[in-house]
Amino acid sequence: MSLSLAERRIAVLGATRLALFRRRRGELELLGGVEYGPAEGPAWSAAAQALERLLGEQGRRRASLDLLLSSRFVRFALIPWSDAIAAPEELEAYARFRFQEIYGALADDWLLRLSPAPAGQPRLAAAIERGLLERLQVLSKDAGLRLCSVQPYLMAAFNRFAGQLPAGDFLFVLAEPGRSSLLLARAGGWAAVRSVSGGDDDAALLALVERESELQGLEDAARSAFYLHAPGRTAPPPAGLHALELPRASADTLQAMAQAVN
Repeated sequence: MSLSLAERRIAVLGATRLALFRRRRGELELLGGVEYGPAEGPAWSAAAQALERLLGEQGRRRASLDLLLSSRFVRFALIPWSDAIAAPEELEAYARFRFQEIYGALADDWLLRLSPAPAGQPRLAAAIERGLLERLQVLSKDAGLRLCSVQPYLMAAFNRFAGQLPAGDFLFVLAEPGRSSLLLARAGGWAAVRSVSGGDDDAALLALVERESELQGLEDAARSAFYLHAPGRTAPPPAGLHALELPRASADTLQAMAQAVN
């Protein structure tokens, strides 16, 4: 049996809680969880401290590790297409400039990743603080783990459900506890991305969708392609939103998030 099948671990860094799982033969086993609140230093420092404690309790292991990040720890932006860009380093510089326009000097040292896109279409970009990734790399190495991936949950979830979404226009809503993110596609390309703090109950979700519809000028006909993924949610979706759920998804939010990792 390969190492990845025998010992594969998934850590989910939620907005206020961390959970560590072991996946064996497709099943998830909870190894531990920690709640955390605000801490001194960067917003992610409490989550990193919790992960360090959890990994330390497990002892050194030869295993792989995948990390999922709540949208609380990630920033998103759309990078418009530009015919003037001819090299990867030019694209990264252009993307960084766009983040700096939105977030100011805070974005100077962020690590950026851009999605592929056809010529003429905007790209979706995600950014995390360099310090967060470096801390995660050190913690993984100290625990004897091979860090395989660090990915925003928004992208992991979208990739799992992409085959269930229409090829043209749609609104994809991801509702984590305390934070919601939206991806809007039009004519096969990205049109908007947004991540906001707030409740994930029906009233809050409907208000968020209504506000986005007004901002983007979405007509009533387009609202038939509004989709909601809310990990751990057991209630039916609010009216006008189609639920996207994984088979046999857990009612625990972080375990449901971990199930999205292939």
